[in-house]
Amino acid sequence: MMNNKINQDDINKAVWGACDTFRGTVDPSIYKDFVLTMLFLKYISDVHQDKYDELKKEYGDSPELINEMMDTQSFKIPVGATFWDLYELRNTAGNGSRIDQALHAIEEANGTKLKNVFQDISFNTDKLGDEKQKNDILRHLMEDFGKPTLSLRPSRVGSLDVIGNAYEYLIKHFAASSGKSAGEFYTPPEVSDLLSIILEPVEGDTICDPACGSGSLLMKCGKQIQKNFNGSKQYALFGQEAIGSTWSLAKMNMFLHGEDNHRIEWGDTIRNPKLQDKDGGLLHFDVVTANPPFSLDKWGHENAADDHFGRFRRGVPPKTKGDYAFISHMIETLKPQTGRMGVVVPHGVLFRASTEGTIRKQLIDENLLDTVIGLPEKLFFGTGIPAAILLFKKQKSDSKVLFIDASSGFKSGKNQNVLTAENIQKIVDTVKARTTTDKYSYLATLQEIAENDYNLNIPRYVDTFEEEAEIDLMAIRGERLALQAKLGELEAEMTSYLEELGYGV
Repeated sequence: MMNNKINQDDINKAVWGACDTFRGTVDPSIYKDFVLTMLFLKYISDVHQDKYDELKKEYGDSPELINEMMDTQSFKIPVGATFWDLYELRNTAGNGSRIDQALHAIEEANGTKLKNVFQDISFNTDKLGDEKQKNDILRHLMEDFGKPTLSLRPSRVGSLDVIGNAYEYLIKHFAASSGKSAGEFYTPPEVSDLLSIILEPVEGDTICDPACGSGSLLMKCGKQIQKNFNGSKQYALFGQEAIGSTWSLAKMNMFLHGEDNHRIEWGDTIRNPKLQDKDGGLLHFDVVTANPPFSLDKWGHENAADDHFGRFRRGVPPKTKGDYAFISHMIETLKPQTGRMGVVVPHGVLFRASTEGTIRKQLIDENLLDTVIGLPEKLFFGTGIPAAILLFKKQKSDSKVLFIDASSGFKSGKNQNVLTAENIQKIVDTVKARTTTDKYSYLATLQEIAENDYNLNIPRYVDTFEEEAEIDLMAIRGERLALQAKLGELEAEMTSYLEELGYGV
């Protein structure tokens, strides 16, 4: 019998160790889907087995009755489709096709809940090598997940978040090793924390991320409500993701974190927004937040002028930079009274001219822009450039914009810089205080911004210039004379030694 004690580090190390099966053979951008999907399958299988054993104790050996009662559980797993069914056959040829068949059966058995979740993930793929190599790799993978350390039964785990956290841990490590592509599915946790705190989600809120990646930012907003409202889950999460395999990750991530009240759509948010009401209009939300892809090329410029949702009425963003396409979409999905929004953007969004300048001017003139926060460089995977956060509100308390220069508040890392809890708290406190502070923030009037030609470049408003300290020439002269005297003593000492040794000087 295994010790019921389990900790997060043990789980994290075990699942990261399972990745060794692929290293050197398959690229991380490919094998992440296999490892994360296997974690999901293992978890729901262990939950299923735990419940089965519990019912068996209560009702005896009556498979039909037990299976009937099992159907009321979170996920239905058809006979032969659990992780352990696959594990038993791991030494037999055909691991890839068996895993795919099991996932398909689970998808079918759970109706709309898991519809299409596994369609972009195939274990029976040539990417894992020829048939023998593929079979060996998948056998090793199942053996890694079959180890006692990775028993994910609720009776042992106790908290669903242990599994969810392991999932997040893996996604973070994949992002770190995947380089540039990581931005497609992962926002650094500290940035998600910051956004979720400053947007102040409350009970009853609907929260949306139109470029949701693996869903971590959405879930952080949900966690804020749970934390501040006695564990309340009275909120709803909405998202859309363009990349099929990343959408699958988001769906699995939601279930692993116990976020059942969600609606995550698969599709291109700009070209084909899926979050619509019954009349075909855009759904509106209390909180909208995102870390969209920076300056996306080919974002859908060709059809934007005729957008029947009217999202680009302030102007059509340039063909090769989709930043304001996402901003415009997000603005149009805010509720008229409670709507508030936080979006991560590259600094060019603050000052680029042409159509972007026109859209920016309009948003400022409509008094929608609330705060501009400059972040440190090297926070994001795949890019060293510093980013900014723009906060918008439908109903503001003033006609001003707060500028915060938080670019120097970070902890240095080898490859990535990170925001510490203190750095985050300073930003949060400054956003709440909404005042000017020396060399850190400035509360600007709309007139001042207009006088700056609607340029939002932070140094125009927050002066972080440090004057050089005055040089005390007399003190330096004194130090120099003292050093000269010391040098004279040393020279005399050296001459004496040399004379003793018989060297003529």
